[in-house]
Amino acid sequence: MKQLLIFFVTLLILSCSNKIENTDNFQLLPVVQEFKFNNGFSNLNFNNLKFAYSPNNNDLPVRFDYTKHIEKNIKFESNLFYSIDPDSGLNKEGYKLNILKDKITIVANDEPGLFYAFVTLNQILEDSEQSQISLPLVTIYDYPKLKFRPIHIDVKHHLEKKSYYYDLIDELAKLKINGIIVEFEDKLKYESRMEVGSSDAMSIDWWGRLSDYAIERNIAISPLVQGLGHASYILKHEKNKFLRDKPQSDWAFNPLLKETYDLQFDLYRDAIKATPHGKYLHVGGDEVHLTERNGKSELELNLIWLNRVSEFAKENNRIPIFWDDMPLKHAGLYRPMFNSEMSVEKVEEIWVENEKNLLKFIDKFPKNAIYMRWNYQKSETYGNQKVMEWYTNNDLKVMGATAGQTRWTLMPQNQSNIPQIKSFALSSIEKNLDGLLLTLWDDDSPHFELYKRGITAFSNYTWSGKNKSIEEFKQMFRHRMYGKEFYDDKFGFIDKLEGPVGKWLNMLLKDDVRRAEIAKSSNPEELFIMDLPDVRNPGNWSTENYDRIQNAKSSLQVSQEVEKILKEMFDSNPKNIYSLKIYNQVNELVKFSSQCILELEKLDKLSIENDQYLDHRKKILNEVLKLDENFKIMRKQFESTYSKTRILEKPNDYILDQDHHNHPANQSKNFDWQFFSEIFFLEKLKKKYIMI
Repeated sequence: MKQLLIFFVTLLILSCSNKIENTDNFQLLPVVQEFKFNNGFSNLNFNNLKFAYSPNNNDLPVRFDYTKHIEKNIKFESNLFYSIDPDSGLNKEGYKLNILKDKITIVANDEPGLFYAFVTLNQILEDSEQSQISLPLVTIYDYPKLKFRPIHIDVKHHLEKKSYYYDLIDELAKLKINGIIVEFEDKLKYESRMEVGSSDAMSIDWWGRLSDYAIERNIAISPLVQGLGHASYILKHEKNKFLRDKPQSDWAFNPLLKETYDLQFDLYRDAIKATPHGKYLHVGGDEVHLTERNGKSELELNLIWLNRVSEFAKENNRIPIFWDDMPLKHAGLYRPMFNSEMSVEKVEEIWVENEKNLLKFIDKFPKNAIYMRWNYQKSETYGNQKVMEWYTNNDLKVMGATAGQTRWTLMPQNQSNIPQIKSFALSSIEKNLDGLLLTLWDDDSPHFELYKRGITAFSNYTWSGKNKSIEEFKQMFRHRMYGKEFYDDKFGFIDKLEGPVGKWLNMLLKDDVRRAEIAKSSNPEELFIMDLPDVRNPGNWSTENYDRIQNAKSSLQVSQEVEKILKEMFDSNPKNIYSLKIYNQVNELVKFSSQCILELEKLDKLSIENDQYLDHRKKILNEVLKLDENFKIMRKQFESTYSKTRILEKPNDYILDQDHHNHPANQSKNFDWQFFSEIFFLEKLKKKYIMI
């Protein structure tokens, strides 16, 4: 009797749920090209979708989460039928998925298409389970708008724990990302030049195994090995100093020395060995100024190097990718790419005057290279688009590079840079380019979890194109990342947190200084840290720091709102709870700086000469001095949370380089760099008030 009752209750639930007349509970990312709801729901769900049959005997692809249990079986016991048909008329990586009343059919153009069909089915099954409804009757046609959709993993200043990279590969595969450009610097244990790899570097074999794992999920890993410039990780070592372009600087190679290429080619060979499935060799080449020598201009020297490394790539069956900024800068065509206020007429005037500087050497531009036109904030400018057209018009291959992280400290800003990511994706699709790279720079080294909204936006707009506005995307991201309960805009804590993080950056610093430079100061407490209240002159500090105090108050208010949202999410059993914990630690660090300012305001308003308030003044002073203890507690929790996946410290034998571009994560071997402003502020605080 009890079993019969359970059966009827279950039947009633399914019957009622299947009366839903739309698919609002199903939010697919990246958005599919065509999604037709056939006005009803099937009899299929996670529990009864167990067996699959392929008439062509195709193997099942790698599967995740809600499709992992599906097994290959005979036709008559299966309700999922799949095949690969290159003559189906579907695009590369494309598929058709049809959910019928009692079965599912999948036809894919190729193996990647079949893999992505199961990725989409995985999301549908997850939403079905979470909503306790059967699978909808739908017909889906899907394929990517851009062929190559890689992200950049930059490990130059830190490594994650090994397991994190494998988990990340799975996450990227579920977003239909199909490439990674890994910027090794010294985190590859080079076998040919052992001094270059740091003592904590991963072996060639380990990177090779990760590459094998990735290619099974349709992700090809290719290396980026900086060469002409950005070479401090090589040229800081005593045995390589003779290769420097300028003896006093570890930044750039002399491109006319044979030994320069002997070394670089050795590193390339090891990097290629570590990425056996890669198609590309990214050689870097950006932001380098050279000493003119042997009658050669900087542009000529740059092209000499580029031709040598491009020829090496060709001989080793790789396509070279090159950051394109320096030839354009040497030719006088750099500025228009980044100035959105420059008129079309002015851009054309500059090109009329300076294009000859490029055309003079046009035969020296390697034809087998891809010229990567990076632009992280102004990709839509006429000057940037004109450069990309110039490459095409001169039979040179061009690809864009946008960014999910540039020089933002603590976490990405500008809505995770989604507007720029979308803009460059759409223009790349419009120009029929082969791909677009999402760079994720480690210069300021935020936690990788904080990049994932930008990565998901990149996956969406490079795959689906114009589908969905940015605000719609954010809702869908929360649905997929944290759970369907958080679709509503009231849970939009990431955008809200960007404001306090922006104010936090220099909250404790003097005007006109940069946080990223504080570690290089001979006297950071005096030259960088703000002045503190003089208790003998109450009120003066508050007057002079009125804007700072207002910023602290408004920042703290928003942080408290973020804290409230996060608490509600924590209490609602979200997915990816670790991501939320990272954001929570960011918020705690930001709150601390605001609280410091407000405690100083209280202290400043009390007169040291008024005995009437002596006890209160002592209490406030104790609260100010207690900030040091509060910081230690906060930092301990911050590091504990970050270190779940991240290696926080460099080895004791690590050699810090000259840090030409002020990368905070390159300024200490331990994790102090993350907190330099707070550390120096508290030292100054204790020295001033400890004896009062």
